[in-house]
Amino acid sequence: MKQMTYAEAIRDGMRVAMQNDPNVYLQGEDVAQFGGCFGVTAGLYDEFGPKRVMNTPISEAVIIGSAVGAALTGLRPIAEIMFVDFMGCCMDELFNQAAKLRYMNGGKCQVPMVLRTPCGAGQGAAAQHSQSVESWFTHIPGVKTVMPSTPADAKGLMMAAIKDNNPVMYIEHKQLLTVPGDVPEGEYVVPLGKADIKREGSDITIVAWSWMLQKALAAAEELAKKGINAEVLDPRTLIPLDKDAILKSVAKTGKLLIVHEEVKTSGFGGEIAAMVGEEGFDYLDAPIKRLASPDTPIPFAPVLENAFIPSEEKIIKAVEGFF
Repeated sequence: MKQMTYAEAIRDGMRVAMQNDPNVYLQGEDVAQFGGCFGVTAGLYDEFGPKRVMNTPISEAVIIGSAVGAALTGLRPIAEIMFVDFMGCCMDELFNQAAKLRYMNGGKCQVPMVLRTPCGAGQGAAAQHSQSVESWFTHIPGVKTVMPSTPADAKGLMMAAIKDNNPVMYIEHKQLLTVPGDVPEGEYVVPLGKADIKREGSDITIVAWSWMLQKALAAAEELAKKGINAEVLDPRTLIPLDKDAILKSVAKTGKLLIVHEEVKTSGFGGEIAAMVGEEGFDYLDAPIKRLASPDTPIPFAPVLENAFIPSEEKIIKAVEGFF
């Protein structure tokens, strides 16, 4: 194990994959000498050179469209979109091309590409640079969606995403980039579609991912002081979703709170709630609750932005409402 930040762990996962496979390369705006908008790709240009770490034009359609073409020819591109908020500029390339080509060609071609992009509020970046919109991508058959919550998972899921033969959305939260943790060195893979219990508990299941997982863990420690033993489950990947792990946890605790930073309406928490309602209704001792951001653009003013983001206090209050 080695201590790394979340950003360093993502970089280490890409580095190891690039060392192991010459077909893996990285492209995006300012990912080369500059090291990316948030420094995640720093040093990779010096190690691998301009043919494998490439700056692109300021065009999301070019970044993803060229990655699709490269993947079809046998390369394994890692394409970075500087903010998830800009994904609207290249949705055709993802939605109508990358996601569908393998299916429409009867499996005769593959599109092994990773699309890295940061999400999330908390940095005063306002409404056009702070969104969490992961449910957009979970609604596209043919695309996998990954949202790591810890440095170790960030590396392991990155390496799994690169090895996968399908397009993978890899969404990293800006607030997690400096979070430290123990990370296995060398080759390390966390399977896609495998959830993780980050905290064992018996009284209630809290399902949370990305930055909200960290808040849920902190809230669970405070709840323990009040005699409420919360189990905290991290899906790690939304598509594929580890339904069995969620249902097993709910069967144990009888109660479910889903926490995410996306706005509540049509957020991915609704999909989890529906799944549990359909497949695990008999396990429930109380109605399912969702805690999410309000249905509004993200404010710029710090006091309003803080009020927008689900907090530890709100998680605690939501859990206490079950008892």
